[in-house]
Amino acid sequence: MNNFEVVLLFNPELSSQILKDELDKFKNQIINNSGKIINTEDWGLRDLTYNIKKFKKAFYSFLQLEMNGVNIDTIKKDLNQNDKLLRYLFIKVDKHQELPTKLNYEKK
Repeated sequence: MNNFEVVLLFNPELSSQILKDELDKFKNQIINNSGKIINTEDWGLRDLTYNIKKFKKAFYSFLQLEMNGVNIDTIKKDLNQNDKLLRYLFIKVDKHQELPTKLNYEKK
């Protein structure tokens, strides 16, 4: 099992319920692909450095995962088809970052 950290950027026009549903769907994909969710953090609505699909803001979600790297490609294919998701980034790490992150402190 490898350690991954994932950042998901969602459309800022989503309602809180739809956003929650999308996150639940992503978490279920991880579990269905033999993965394990270690921690999650909601970074909230934040400014983007540059516009993505004409949006200046996005809802950020941060997750720490344990799973085989082979299964990441399956999840990426599904994420590419999701029109509610602006961007995503999977990063393989040796050791997970301690939570809460600095971005979580900035939001308060």
